[in-house]
Amino acid sequence: MKNMVELPGGTFRMGCDRFYPEECPVREVAVDGFSIDRHPVTVAEFRRFVKETSHVTWAEHAPVAEDYPGAPPELLVPGSLVFRKTTGPVDLRDYRNWWGWMPGADWRHPEGPGSNVGGRELHPVTHIAYSDAVAYAEWAGKSLPTEAEWEYAARGGLDGATYIWGEEFAPKGRMMANTWQGEFPWQNLLTDGYEGTSPVEKFPANGFGLYDMAGNVWEWTVDDFKQSQANGRPCCAPQAPLAADGTVEKYPRKVIKGGSHLCAPNYCLRYRPAARQSETLDTSTSHIGFRCVIR
Repeated sequence: MKNMVELPGGTFRMGCDRFYPEECPVREVAVDGFSIDRHPVTVAEFRRFVKETSHVTWAEHAPVAEDYPGAPPELLVPGSLVFRKTTGPVDLRDYRNWWGWMPGADWRHPEGPGSNVGGRELHPVTHIAYSDAVAYAEWAGKSLPTEAEWEYAARGGLDGATYIWGEEFAPKGRMMANTWQGEFPWQNLLTDGYEGTSPVEKFPANGFGLYDMAGNVWEWTVDDFKQSQANGRPCCAPQAPLAADGTVEKYPRKVIKGGSHLCAPNYCLRYRPAARQSETLDTSTSHIGFRCVIR
């Protein structure tokens, strides 16, 4: 199929024991052959889906008060989570220092009212909740990948390598993915040339000819994230944004993979194939997208 890469089945070592505990243990995993999108779903591709189906994304619906006990009424409006770079160093234990609920933010308005996706048609679509990704995949006659399928594809045949391109982060000084350079969340040195998302296929493909498997945007998978595997710190991905402190999350968590343009070595070294993060089904943000597979 156009813009997809067909991969043979195979066995690989999944996970990593050198970085974060939720990536352990390293184990041998087999996957059957499948095809996977060459790059994350873009704004232009998602726009065609919405035009044909009139799909309304999660971020365009007002949250239901009963689902978020204790949430301030002014936040119970259509919107999404938007990253805000800070003016200086902040407490990295509190993601609210750089994430904020933005009324009116959605896939068409990534930074909120007044912003638009003009000129970003080839960027990955963002502000996509899990149900939006599933709806697109079903419309396209595809599915979302399992975590094992995603990681197998991301590794590109480099079994056990730290990055999708090898062991060195920037070989000969070349930036291989859209990530954060500098001190997160206030100093972005822009060594890779991008402050936020970047057009797909701007960085080198991996060994399977796949683009943006590291950085740019996190990507949804179908796998549930077991709470016992949680690492206790939310990385650059916000958790339960509308729930009051101490409340129980209504929605389960799925595994997201790949890291994003917000991943930085001082906080979130997760632009690696083994890296994984949990995200609740009701979350949409300015750094989560997806790609699809056909089995």
